[in-house]
Formats: sequence, C-alpha cells, structure tokens
Amino acid sequence: MTALQVVSGSVPAARSREPGWVRGHRARAVVADFGCASLSGAVAFFVRFGEVTPYVVPYVVLSAALPLVWVCAVALNRAYEARLIGLGPEEFQRVLQCGFMVTAALAVGAYATKTDVARGYVVLAVPLCTVLTLLARYGLRRSLHLRRARGGCMRRVVAVGHRAGVAELVERLRRERYHGMEVVGACVPRGGGAEVAGVPVLGGLCDVPLVVGRAEADTVAVLACPEMDGAALRRLAWRLERTRTDLVVAPALMDVAGPRTSIRPVAGLPLLHVDHPELVGVRRVLKSLSDRVGAGLLLVVLLPLLLALALAVRMSGPGPVLFRQTRVGRGGAEFTIYKFRTMVSDAERRKIALVSDDGGVLFKIRHDPRVTPLGAWLRRHSLDELPQLINVVRGDMSLVGPRPPLPEEVARYGDDVRRRLVVRPGMTGLWQVSGRSDLSWEESVRLDLRYVENWSLMLDLQILWKTWSAVARGAGAY
Repeated sequence: MTALQVVSGSVPAARSREPGWVRGHRARAVVADFGCASLSGAVAFFVRFGEVTPYVVPYVVLSAALPLVWVCAVALNRAYEARLIGLGPEEFQRVLQCGFMVTAALAVGAYATKTDVARGYVVLAVPLCTVLTLLARYGLRRSLHLRRARGGCMRRVVAVGHRAGVAELVERLRRERYHGMEVVGACVPRGGGAEVAGVPVLGGLCDVPLVVGRAEADTVAVLACPEMDGAALRRLAWRLERTRTDLVVAPALMDVAGPRTSIRPVAGLPLLHVDHPELVGVRRVLKSLSDRVGAGLLLVVLLPLLLALALAVRMSGPGPVLFRQTRVGRGGAEFTIYKFRTMVSDAERRKIALVSDDGGVLFKIRHDPRVTPLGAWLRRHSLDELPQLINVVRGDMSLVGPRPPLPEEVARYGDDVRRRLVVRPGMTGLWQVSGRSDLSWEESVRLDLRYVENWSLMLDLQILWKTWSAVARGAGAY
C-alpha cells in the first residue's frame, strides 16, 4: 500500500487500546537503542583514552549519559511511533536525523559553554551509535516481517469502498503481508452480507463505526469512493476518534510512492500534489554513470567466477558458451543481450512444441525440458545473467530496471504497458525481488510500472540490497 495517507489532526499519537505486539516491539526498540548507545560510548571511550584517569572522568559521565540522551532524542524525533513500525525507510531516516541532532547538540553545547571536547571521541561515539541503531532496527524489522509472514503482528482493517476496490486491496495486502494489514471486514454501498475476495461484508457505508467494534478492528481503510466525499470522511473521522481507531485513505492514484506526493492545503482543502517522475536530467546521468562504473568493477572482481562458469557451460554439452538474444531497450531500441547458455543447442526449434495458446504475453514454464542440469542450477541462482554486466557497461541496460522484453512481447503491448520502455531495462528490479517467474503477467507489469513511476537512486539501492536474498533463496527462478 504505497499510496495510503494518514488522516491527521483528529487522532492522538497515543492509542488507548494499542495492540500488545506494538507495545512489545516498541519496548524491544528502546532496549536495542539503549544498548547500542551504551556500546558506542564504551567503545569510543576506550579507543580514544584507553583507561580511566582523573582527566577523563567527564567522558566517563558522558558515556554513561549517552544512552539516555540517545533514547530521548529518538523519542523526540518520534521514531517510536506505532505507524513507523515495519516501514523501513522513514524509520531509518529518523534515526539518521537523530545522529545529526545529537552531533549538533554536542557541538553547540561545547561552544556555548566553551568546553574543549575531544573531537575523536565525538566523531567515533555518535556515528557508531547511529550505525548500530540502524542495524538493530533492521534486525527488528526483519523479525517483525517473519512474524507477519506467519500471520502474527497484524493490524485488523475494515475496508470501506466499492467491491472492486475492496477486492484489489485485499489481494494486494495478502500478497505483501509484511505491511502488516489484514482486512477482516468490508463496508460497501448498500451493504450486502455476501463476501468480497473471501472477506465478509459486515455493513454499509454508514455502519463503519459499528463494524469496527464488531470486527475488533484497529484501522479503517477508505478507498476511492464517490459516496465518501470530504464531509462524509470528516464525520467518519469524528466518530472513529472516540475509539482511537486509525483512519487511512487510499486515493484513486495508486502505485505512486511517498516522495512524489505531498499534501498542500489550498482554500481549506488538503490537496494531494503529485510530482512528475524524474526520467531525464542530472539524476539520470548519475544513474547511468554509477551503473557503468559499478558494472565495470563487478566484471573485474567476478572475472575468475565468470571464467569458471564459462568453462562449466562449455563442458556441459554442445553449443556456445554465451546465449545471445535480441531484446528491446529504452525507447524501443533493440539490442543483443548476453547470458550463459542454460538450454540445449536446439532450444528455439523445440520451443514451438511447448508454446501454449493461452494468449499470455510471456513464455515461461516451470519444468522446461530444454534446460540442462547445469542450466537449472545457474538459473536458480541467477548466475546465467552475470554476462549482462557487459550490456550495462555498453549502456544497453541498467543494474536496476524493468525486465528486458522480447520484440514479440513488445508487439503485443498495450499503450499502458509501453510505459516500461521509457527507461533502460535492468539486470534486477522489483520483479526480481518480488517473486520473479512465479509472478503473473499482470503483476509483473504492475511492478515494472511502479518502478518507472517512482524511480530514485535510493530505490535502486534498496532493490540491489534485496536482490542478494532473492538470489540466495532461488524462489521463482526457472
């Protein structure tokens, strides 16, 4: 749910009936932050001074006070709020802000009191505390996601809107359970009593507060719905305020990430402003430069592995080491993609007998008889795609981007799907870290379009980070 906006102003930050797992997660975060600050203060002290002497007693006190100062700074920056739990980027950003805040406070305090503070101590203590806290928060987030994958630590949501919108929301939240939202009931126009995507319809649009109590929900998600206009939403927020129930609103514009959206009050109306995606300009030049430099360095570092894999492919059977195929890149330009050969030499001829008439755009079968045993292993760990680093150096591809399509696939694209071609295809992307070949065609397109609309250098780094675990698991690769 990338487009959910919290309705602010009516519901206090502290909830009277906060779920137990939220309190537990917050307590673990406080303990982790306190421990990270304690360790950082001790390390900085002994690295800088080595031993306790009368001269360094003030730094002993400072090291002892650092954990309390750090936890207070994190709390003041609202990094313990329940709505940040499991989000990742915003939580990490607030921790980084705390690092800058504490550093600035120490500098200003030393200047105001004319105290000579050992710069080596400060330079080591605060950055180390920030890094350790980020690692601890990442570990807590991973643990939370694992619990959510097993069905725990979920927010109980009542979805409000038309049946089609509710069904789409339910399917998305089921696919991405790490968001921690489970739809337990629905309110649709004219009520019903039937089900939507397996979720019971518990009432109409006027019954939301009653349904919340009946379903023991803690969140209401209002979807794009003409009946729920500004006045209706305002009255709903007032009624939910009594039970401290969170209210979130999903605008009609989906798959647009937070950095491109902002709320701008105009004439008393909170207007959602959407920036255009940055498809050209300096940041694109930086992306191209970083792609080519990174791919070049990887080619040098991985050269022994590439030579070993090339020898193994050569000995696995007749045929070339590298498989060359025409793909479509940015703007519809065709280029030759390179991969290690994973199939028998007459794979293209045998493909005709395997193609089905189901009308799908992609041709993928789980147990392809043309794939060699070595090729199956290479595909499982995406090692067959390493030669695509050459394509990245040449400028045909990026390290991160949409999946590179075949010309016959592009010929069947509709106008919306052609949006994928406004950027260079990538060796990895949202499709790679979200299921790979297990994804349906529609889901693959949705993820590629989401990437195009929300591209940023930070998103690229996040995808590259997640690629390692996706490749290690080998899920969806065939």
